[in-house]
Amino acid sequence: MSWYVLLVLLVGVERLAELVVARRNERWSLARGGVVSGRGHYPWMVALHTGLLAGCLLEAGLADRPFVPVLGWPMLTLVVAAQGLRWWCITALGHHWNTKVIVVPGLPPVTRGPYRLRRLRHPNYVAVAVEGVALPLVHGAWITALTFTVLNAALMVVRIRCEEEALSSLTPAPPGQVAA
Repeated sequence: MSWYVLLVLLVGVERLAELVVARRNERWSLARGGVVSGRGHYPWMVALHTGLLAGCLLEAGLADRPFVPVLGWPMLTLVVAAQGLRWWCITALGHHWNTKVIVVPGLPPVTRGPYRLRRLRHPNYVAVAVEGVALPLVHGAWITALTFTVLNAALMVVRIRCEEEALSSLTPAPPGQVAA
């Protein structure tokens, strides 16, 4: 299980890297008049994501969950794919990406990278959902996977509603123009 502990710790380090990027982008956005929305749900989101990492380690360790290769290897592949999608989203959004809902008035919405897919409005949340199932299941932590999925679904209803309302204030990019 020591390699699984290392995997979960690496995901935790990745989360810290996200926070560094988010803080930098928050400063950039606020300096340009950015408006923060959804402050009430943000602490719950932080707690849920922290709980995911802790739950992975606790359940796998305390419940002595085995590594089952037929499940574990595909789930590890999904964890890696989710990280790739997440960082594609972060790169595509550039300064607009944040862990908080911050919108800079007057800027058009981003329509590049995975955000050019009109039917998939929130691809970063696909990455979050996939990772929330896959990371625990790498080492058989099915209770953590199930608990995170249910709580994350409830939180995403609130979060996406908040984001959609905030994004509705943005100026749409002219047809054929890629927004910054």
